Amino acid sequence: MNTNPKFIFDVDGTLTPSRQKIDPKFEEWFTEFCISNDVYLVTGSDYAKTQEQLGDSLLQWPLFVFNCSGNEVWAKGELQSKREWTPPQELYNLLQGWLESSKFSIRTGKHFEERTGMINFSIVGRNASIDERKIYVDWDTSNRERESIAFQINSQFEDITATVGGETGIDIHPTNWDKSQILEHFSLKEGGPVYFFGDRTEPGGNDYPLARKINHTKQVKNWRDTWEYLEYLQEAKRAA
Repeated sequence: MNTNPKFIFDVDGTLTPSRQKIDPKFEEWFTEFCISNDVYLVTGSDYAKTQEQLGDSLLQWPLFVFNCSGNEVWAKGELQSKREWTPPQELYNLLQGWLESSKFSIRTGKHFEERTGMINFSIVGRNASIDERKIYVDWDTSNRERESIAFQINSQFEDITATVGGETGIDIHPTNWDKSQILEHFSLKEGGPVYFFGDRTEPGGNDYPLARKINHTKQVKNWRDTWEYLEYLQEAKRAA
């Protein structure tokens, strides 16, 4: 029986700044951490974006990388499995209505991003610059637009779930095709604690479905917070 601790990490806002590359010093430290521990990654983004953010060298060490909220399963750069979904036209019509009626004025394009088993929707658009994203984050914090959109989708579609993900987007997928589906790939009963690190672990966040099933969940503010807590765990282990 494997009694080693398991560590599961979100990527955006947890290991990297949102939509950006991992800090070089943290990359070096975290690579060593992955070599020495049982590590899994789970993100709403596709594998190409995860490669861009973390790099191929680091991605050789996690036991599994779960992309598109677990609808794609990767190991050492090789795709192991995938789950497809075709969203209904009624959903696109609803989202287009929000896009046209939103009081937020900036539009940068790429508002709909189809991924394996899900779509990501963004009012400001995924082509937004860092500054444009920050403007939307501040506006959405005050107006809670993404929460309103997710609530309407969840109310209108019985078999579709929408959650707030990252800084500017909404993750939309068939009900139960969320990050918690990764637990099908390993047993939580096989000894040793399981830790999950994510920045959106609150109810309504896209990390919540997984976080609520794992006892040792740490909601982090950013990658620095993750690094600090991992160092704390290592110090506690050495002192034990």
